[in-house]
Amino acid sequence: MPIVKTVRDGVAIVTLNRPEAMNSIDPESNEQLLAIWDEISIDEDVRVLVLTGAGERAFCTGADLKKTMPPADSAARQVFRAGTRHSNFGTLQTDKPVIAAINGYALGGGLELALLADIRICSDNAQFGLPEVRVGSIPGAGGTQRLIRAVSQSDAMRMLLTGERIDADEALRIGLVSKVVPLSALQETAINLARAMAANAPLAMIAAKRLAMTGRELPLAGGLELERQAFGVLRDSEDRLEGRRAFADKRAPVFRGR
Repeated sequence: MPIVKTVRDGVAIVTLNRPEAMNSIDPESNEQLLAIWDEISIDEDVRVLVLTGAGERAFCTGADLKKTMPPADSAARQVFRAGTRHSNFGTLQTDKPVIAAINGYALGGGLELALLADIRICSDNAQFGLPEVRVGSIPGAGGTQRLIRAVSQSDAMRMLLTGERIDADEALRIGLVSKVVPLSALQETAINLARAMAANAPLAMIAAKRLAMTGRELPLAGGLELERQAFGVLRDSEDRLEGRRAFADKRAPVFRGR
């Protein structure tokens, strides 16, 4: 299978499993990734998603050009035809927290895939780049929009307009990743973080992510109003009451997403 999904302790681990092709995305893996994302989004047993690549060389190097042929549909039909919800991984969305464990190269569409994550951790051999301008194209799966929201404008434009790669240390410096670890420790680091997050109240995590993602596009006053409303909605939830009881009883809370 080009993508492998496992679920344990509230954590779904989704692994791009084409190491012989640098975990590039072919049509089959693209369709499978879309389906898995939908499954995870509605699966109440999954609270956190970890996305990574098989092997030690690459997280993902984007589209597999050997298997990705030009579409038969016109550009207008692809964009505007009725019933099309999404056609590539650049449109993937979920309210659940997503951690990218980036092992090796994250280039082109691979970096765009990593930018879908809320938290990015990389190995010390990781390299990042959006080289599309060097071949007369642009990052077409969210790269021009998500990168500039993830790092400073100057750093984003440098990567977008030069197509140059940056290493793990530079990615940490500009805030593209939040942590760099040895390759041998990457999976354990990401999974431990995911398990710690999965122990939190799932509705509260979803609310916090949704508020942060929506609020960054709003004036501060609008974001604060949304936050106030969400706080009120969560106030009487079973999980919030459980959190207070557990604190009083000096025990770990058991959250049920209610």
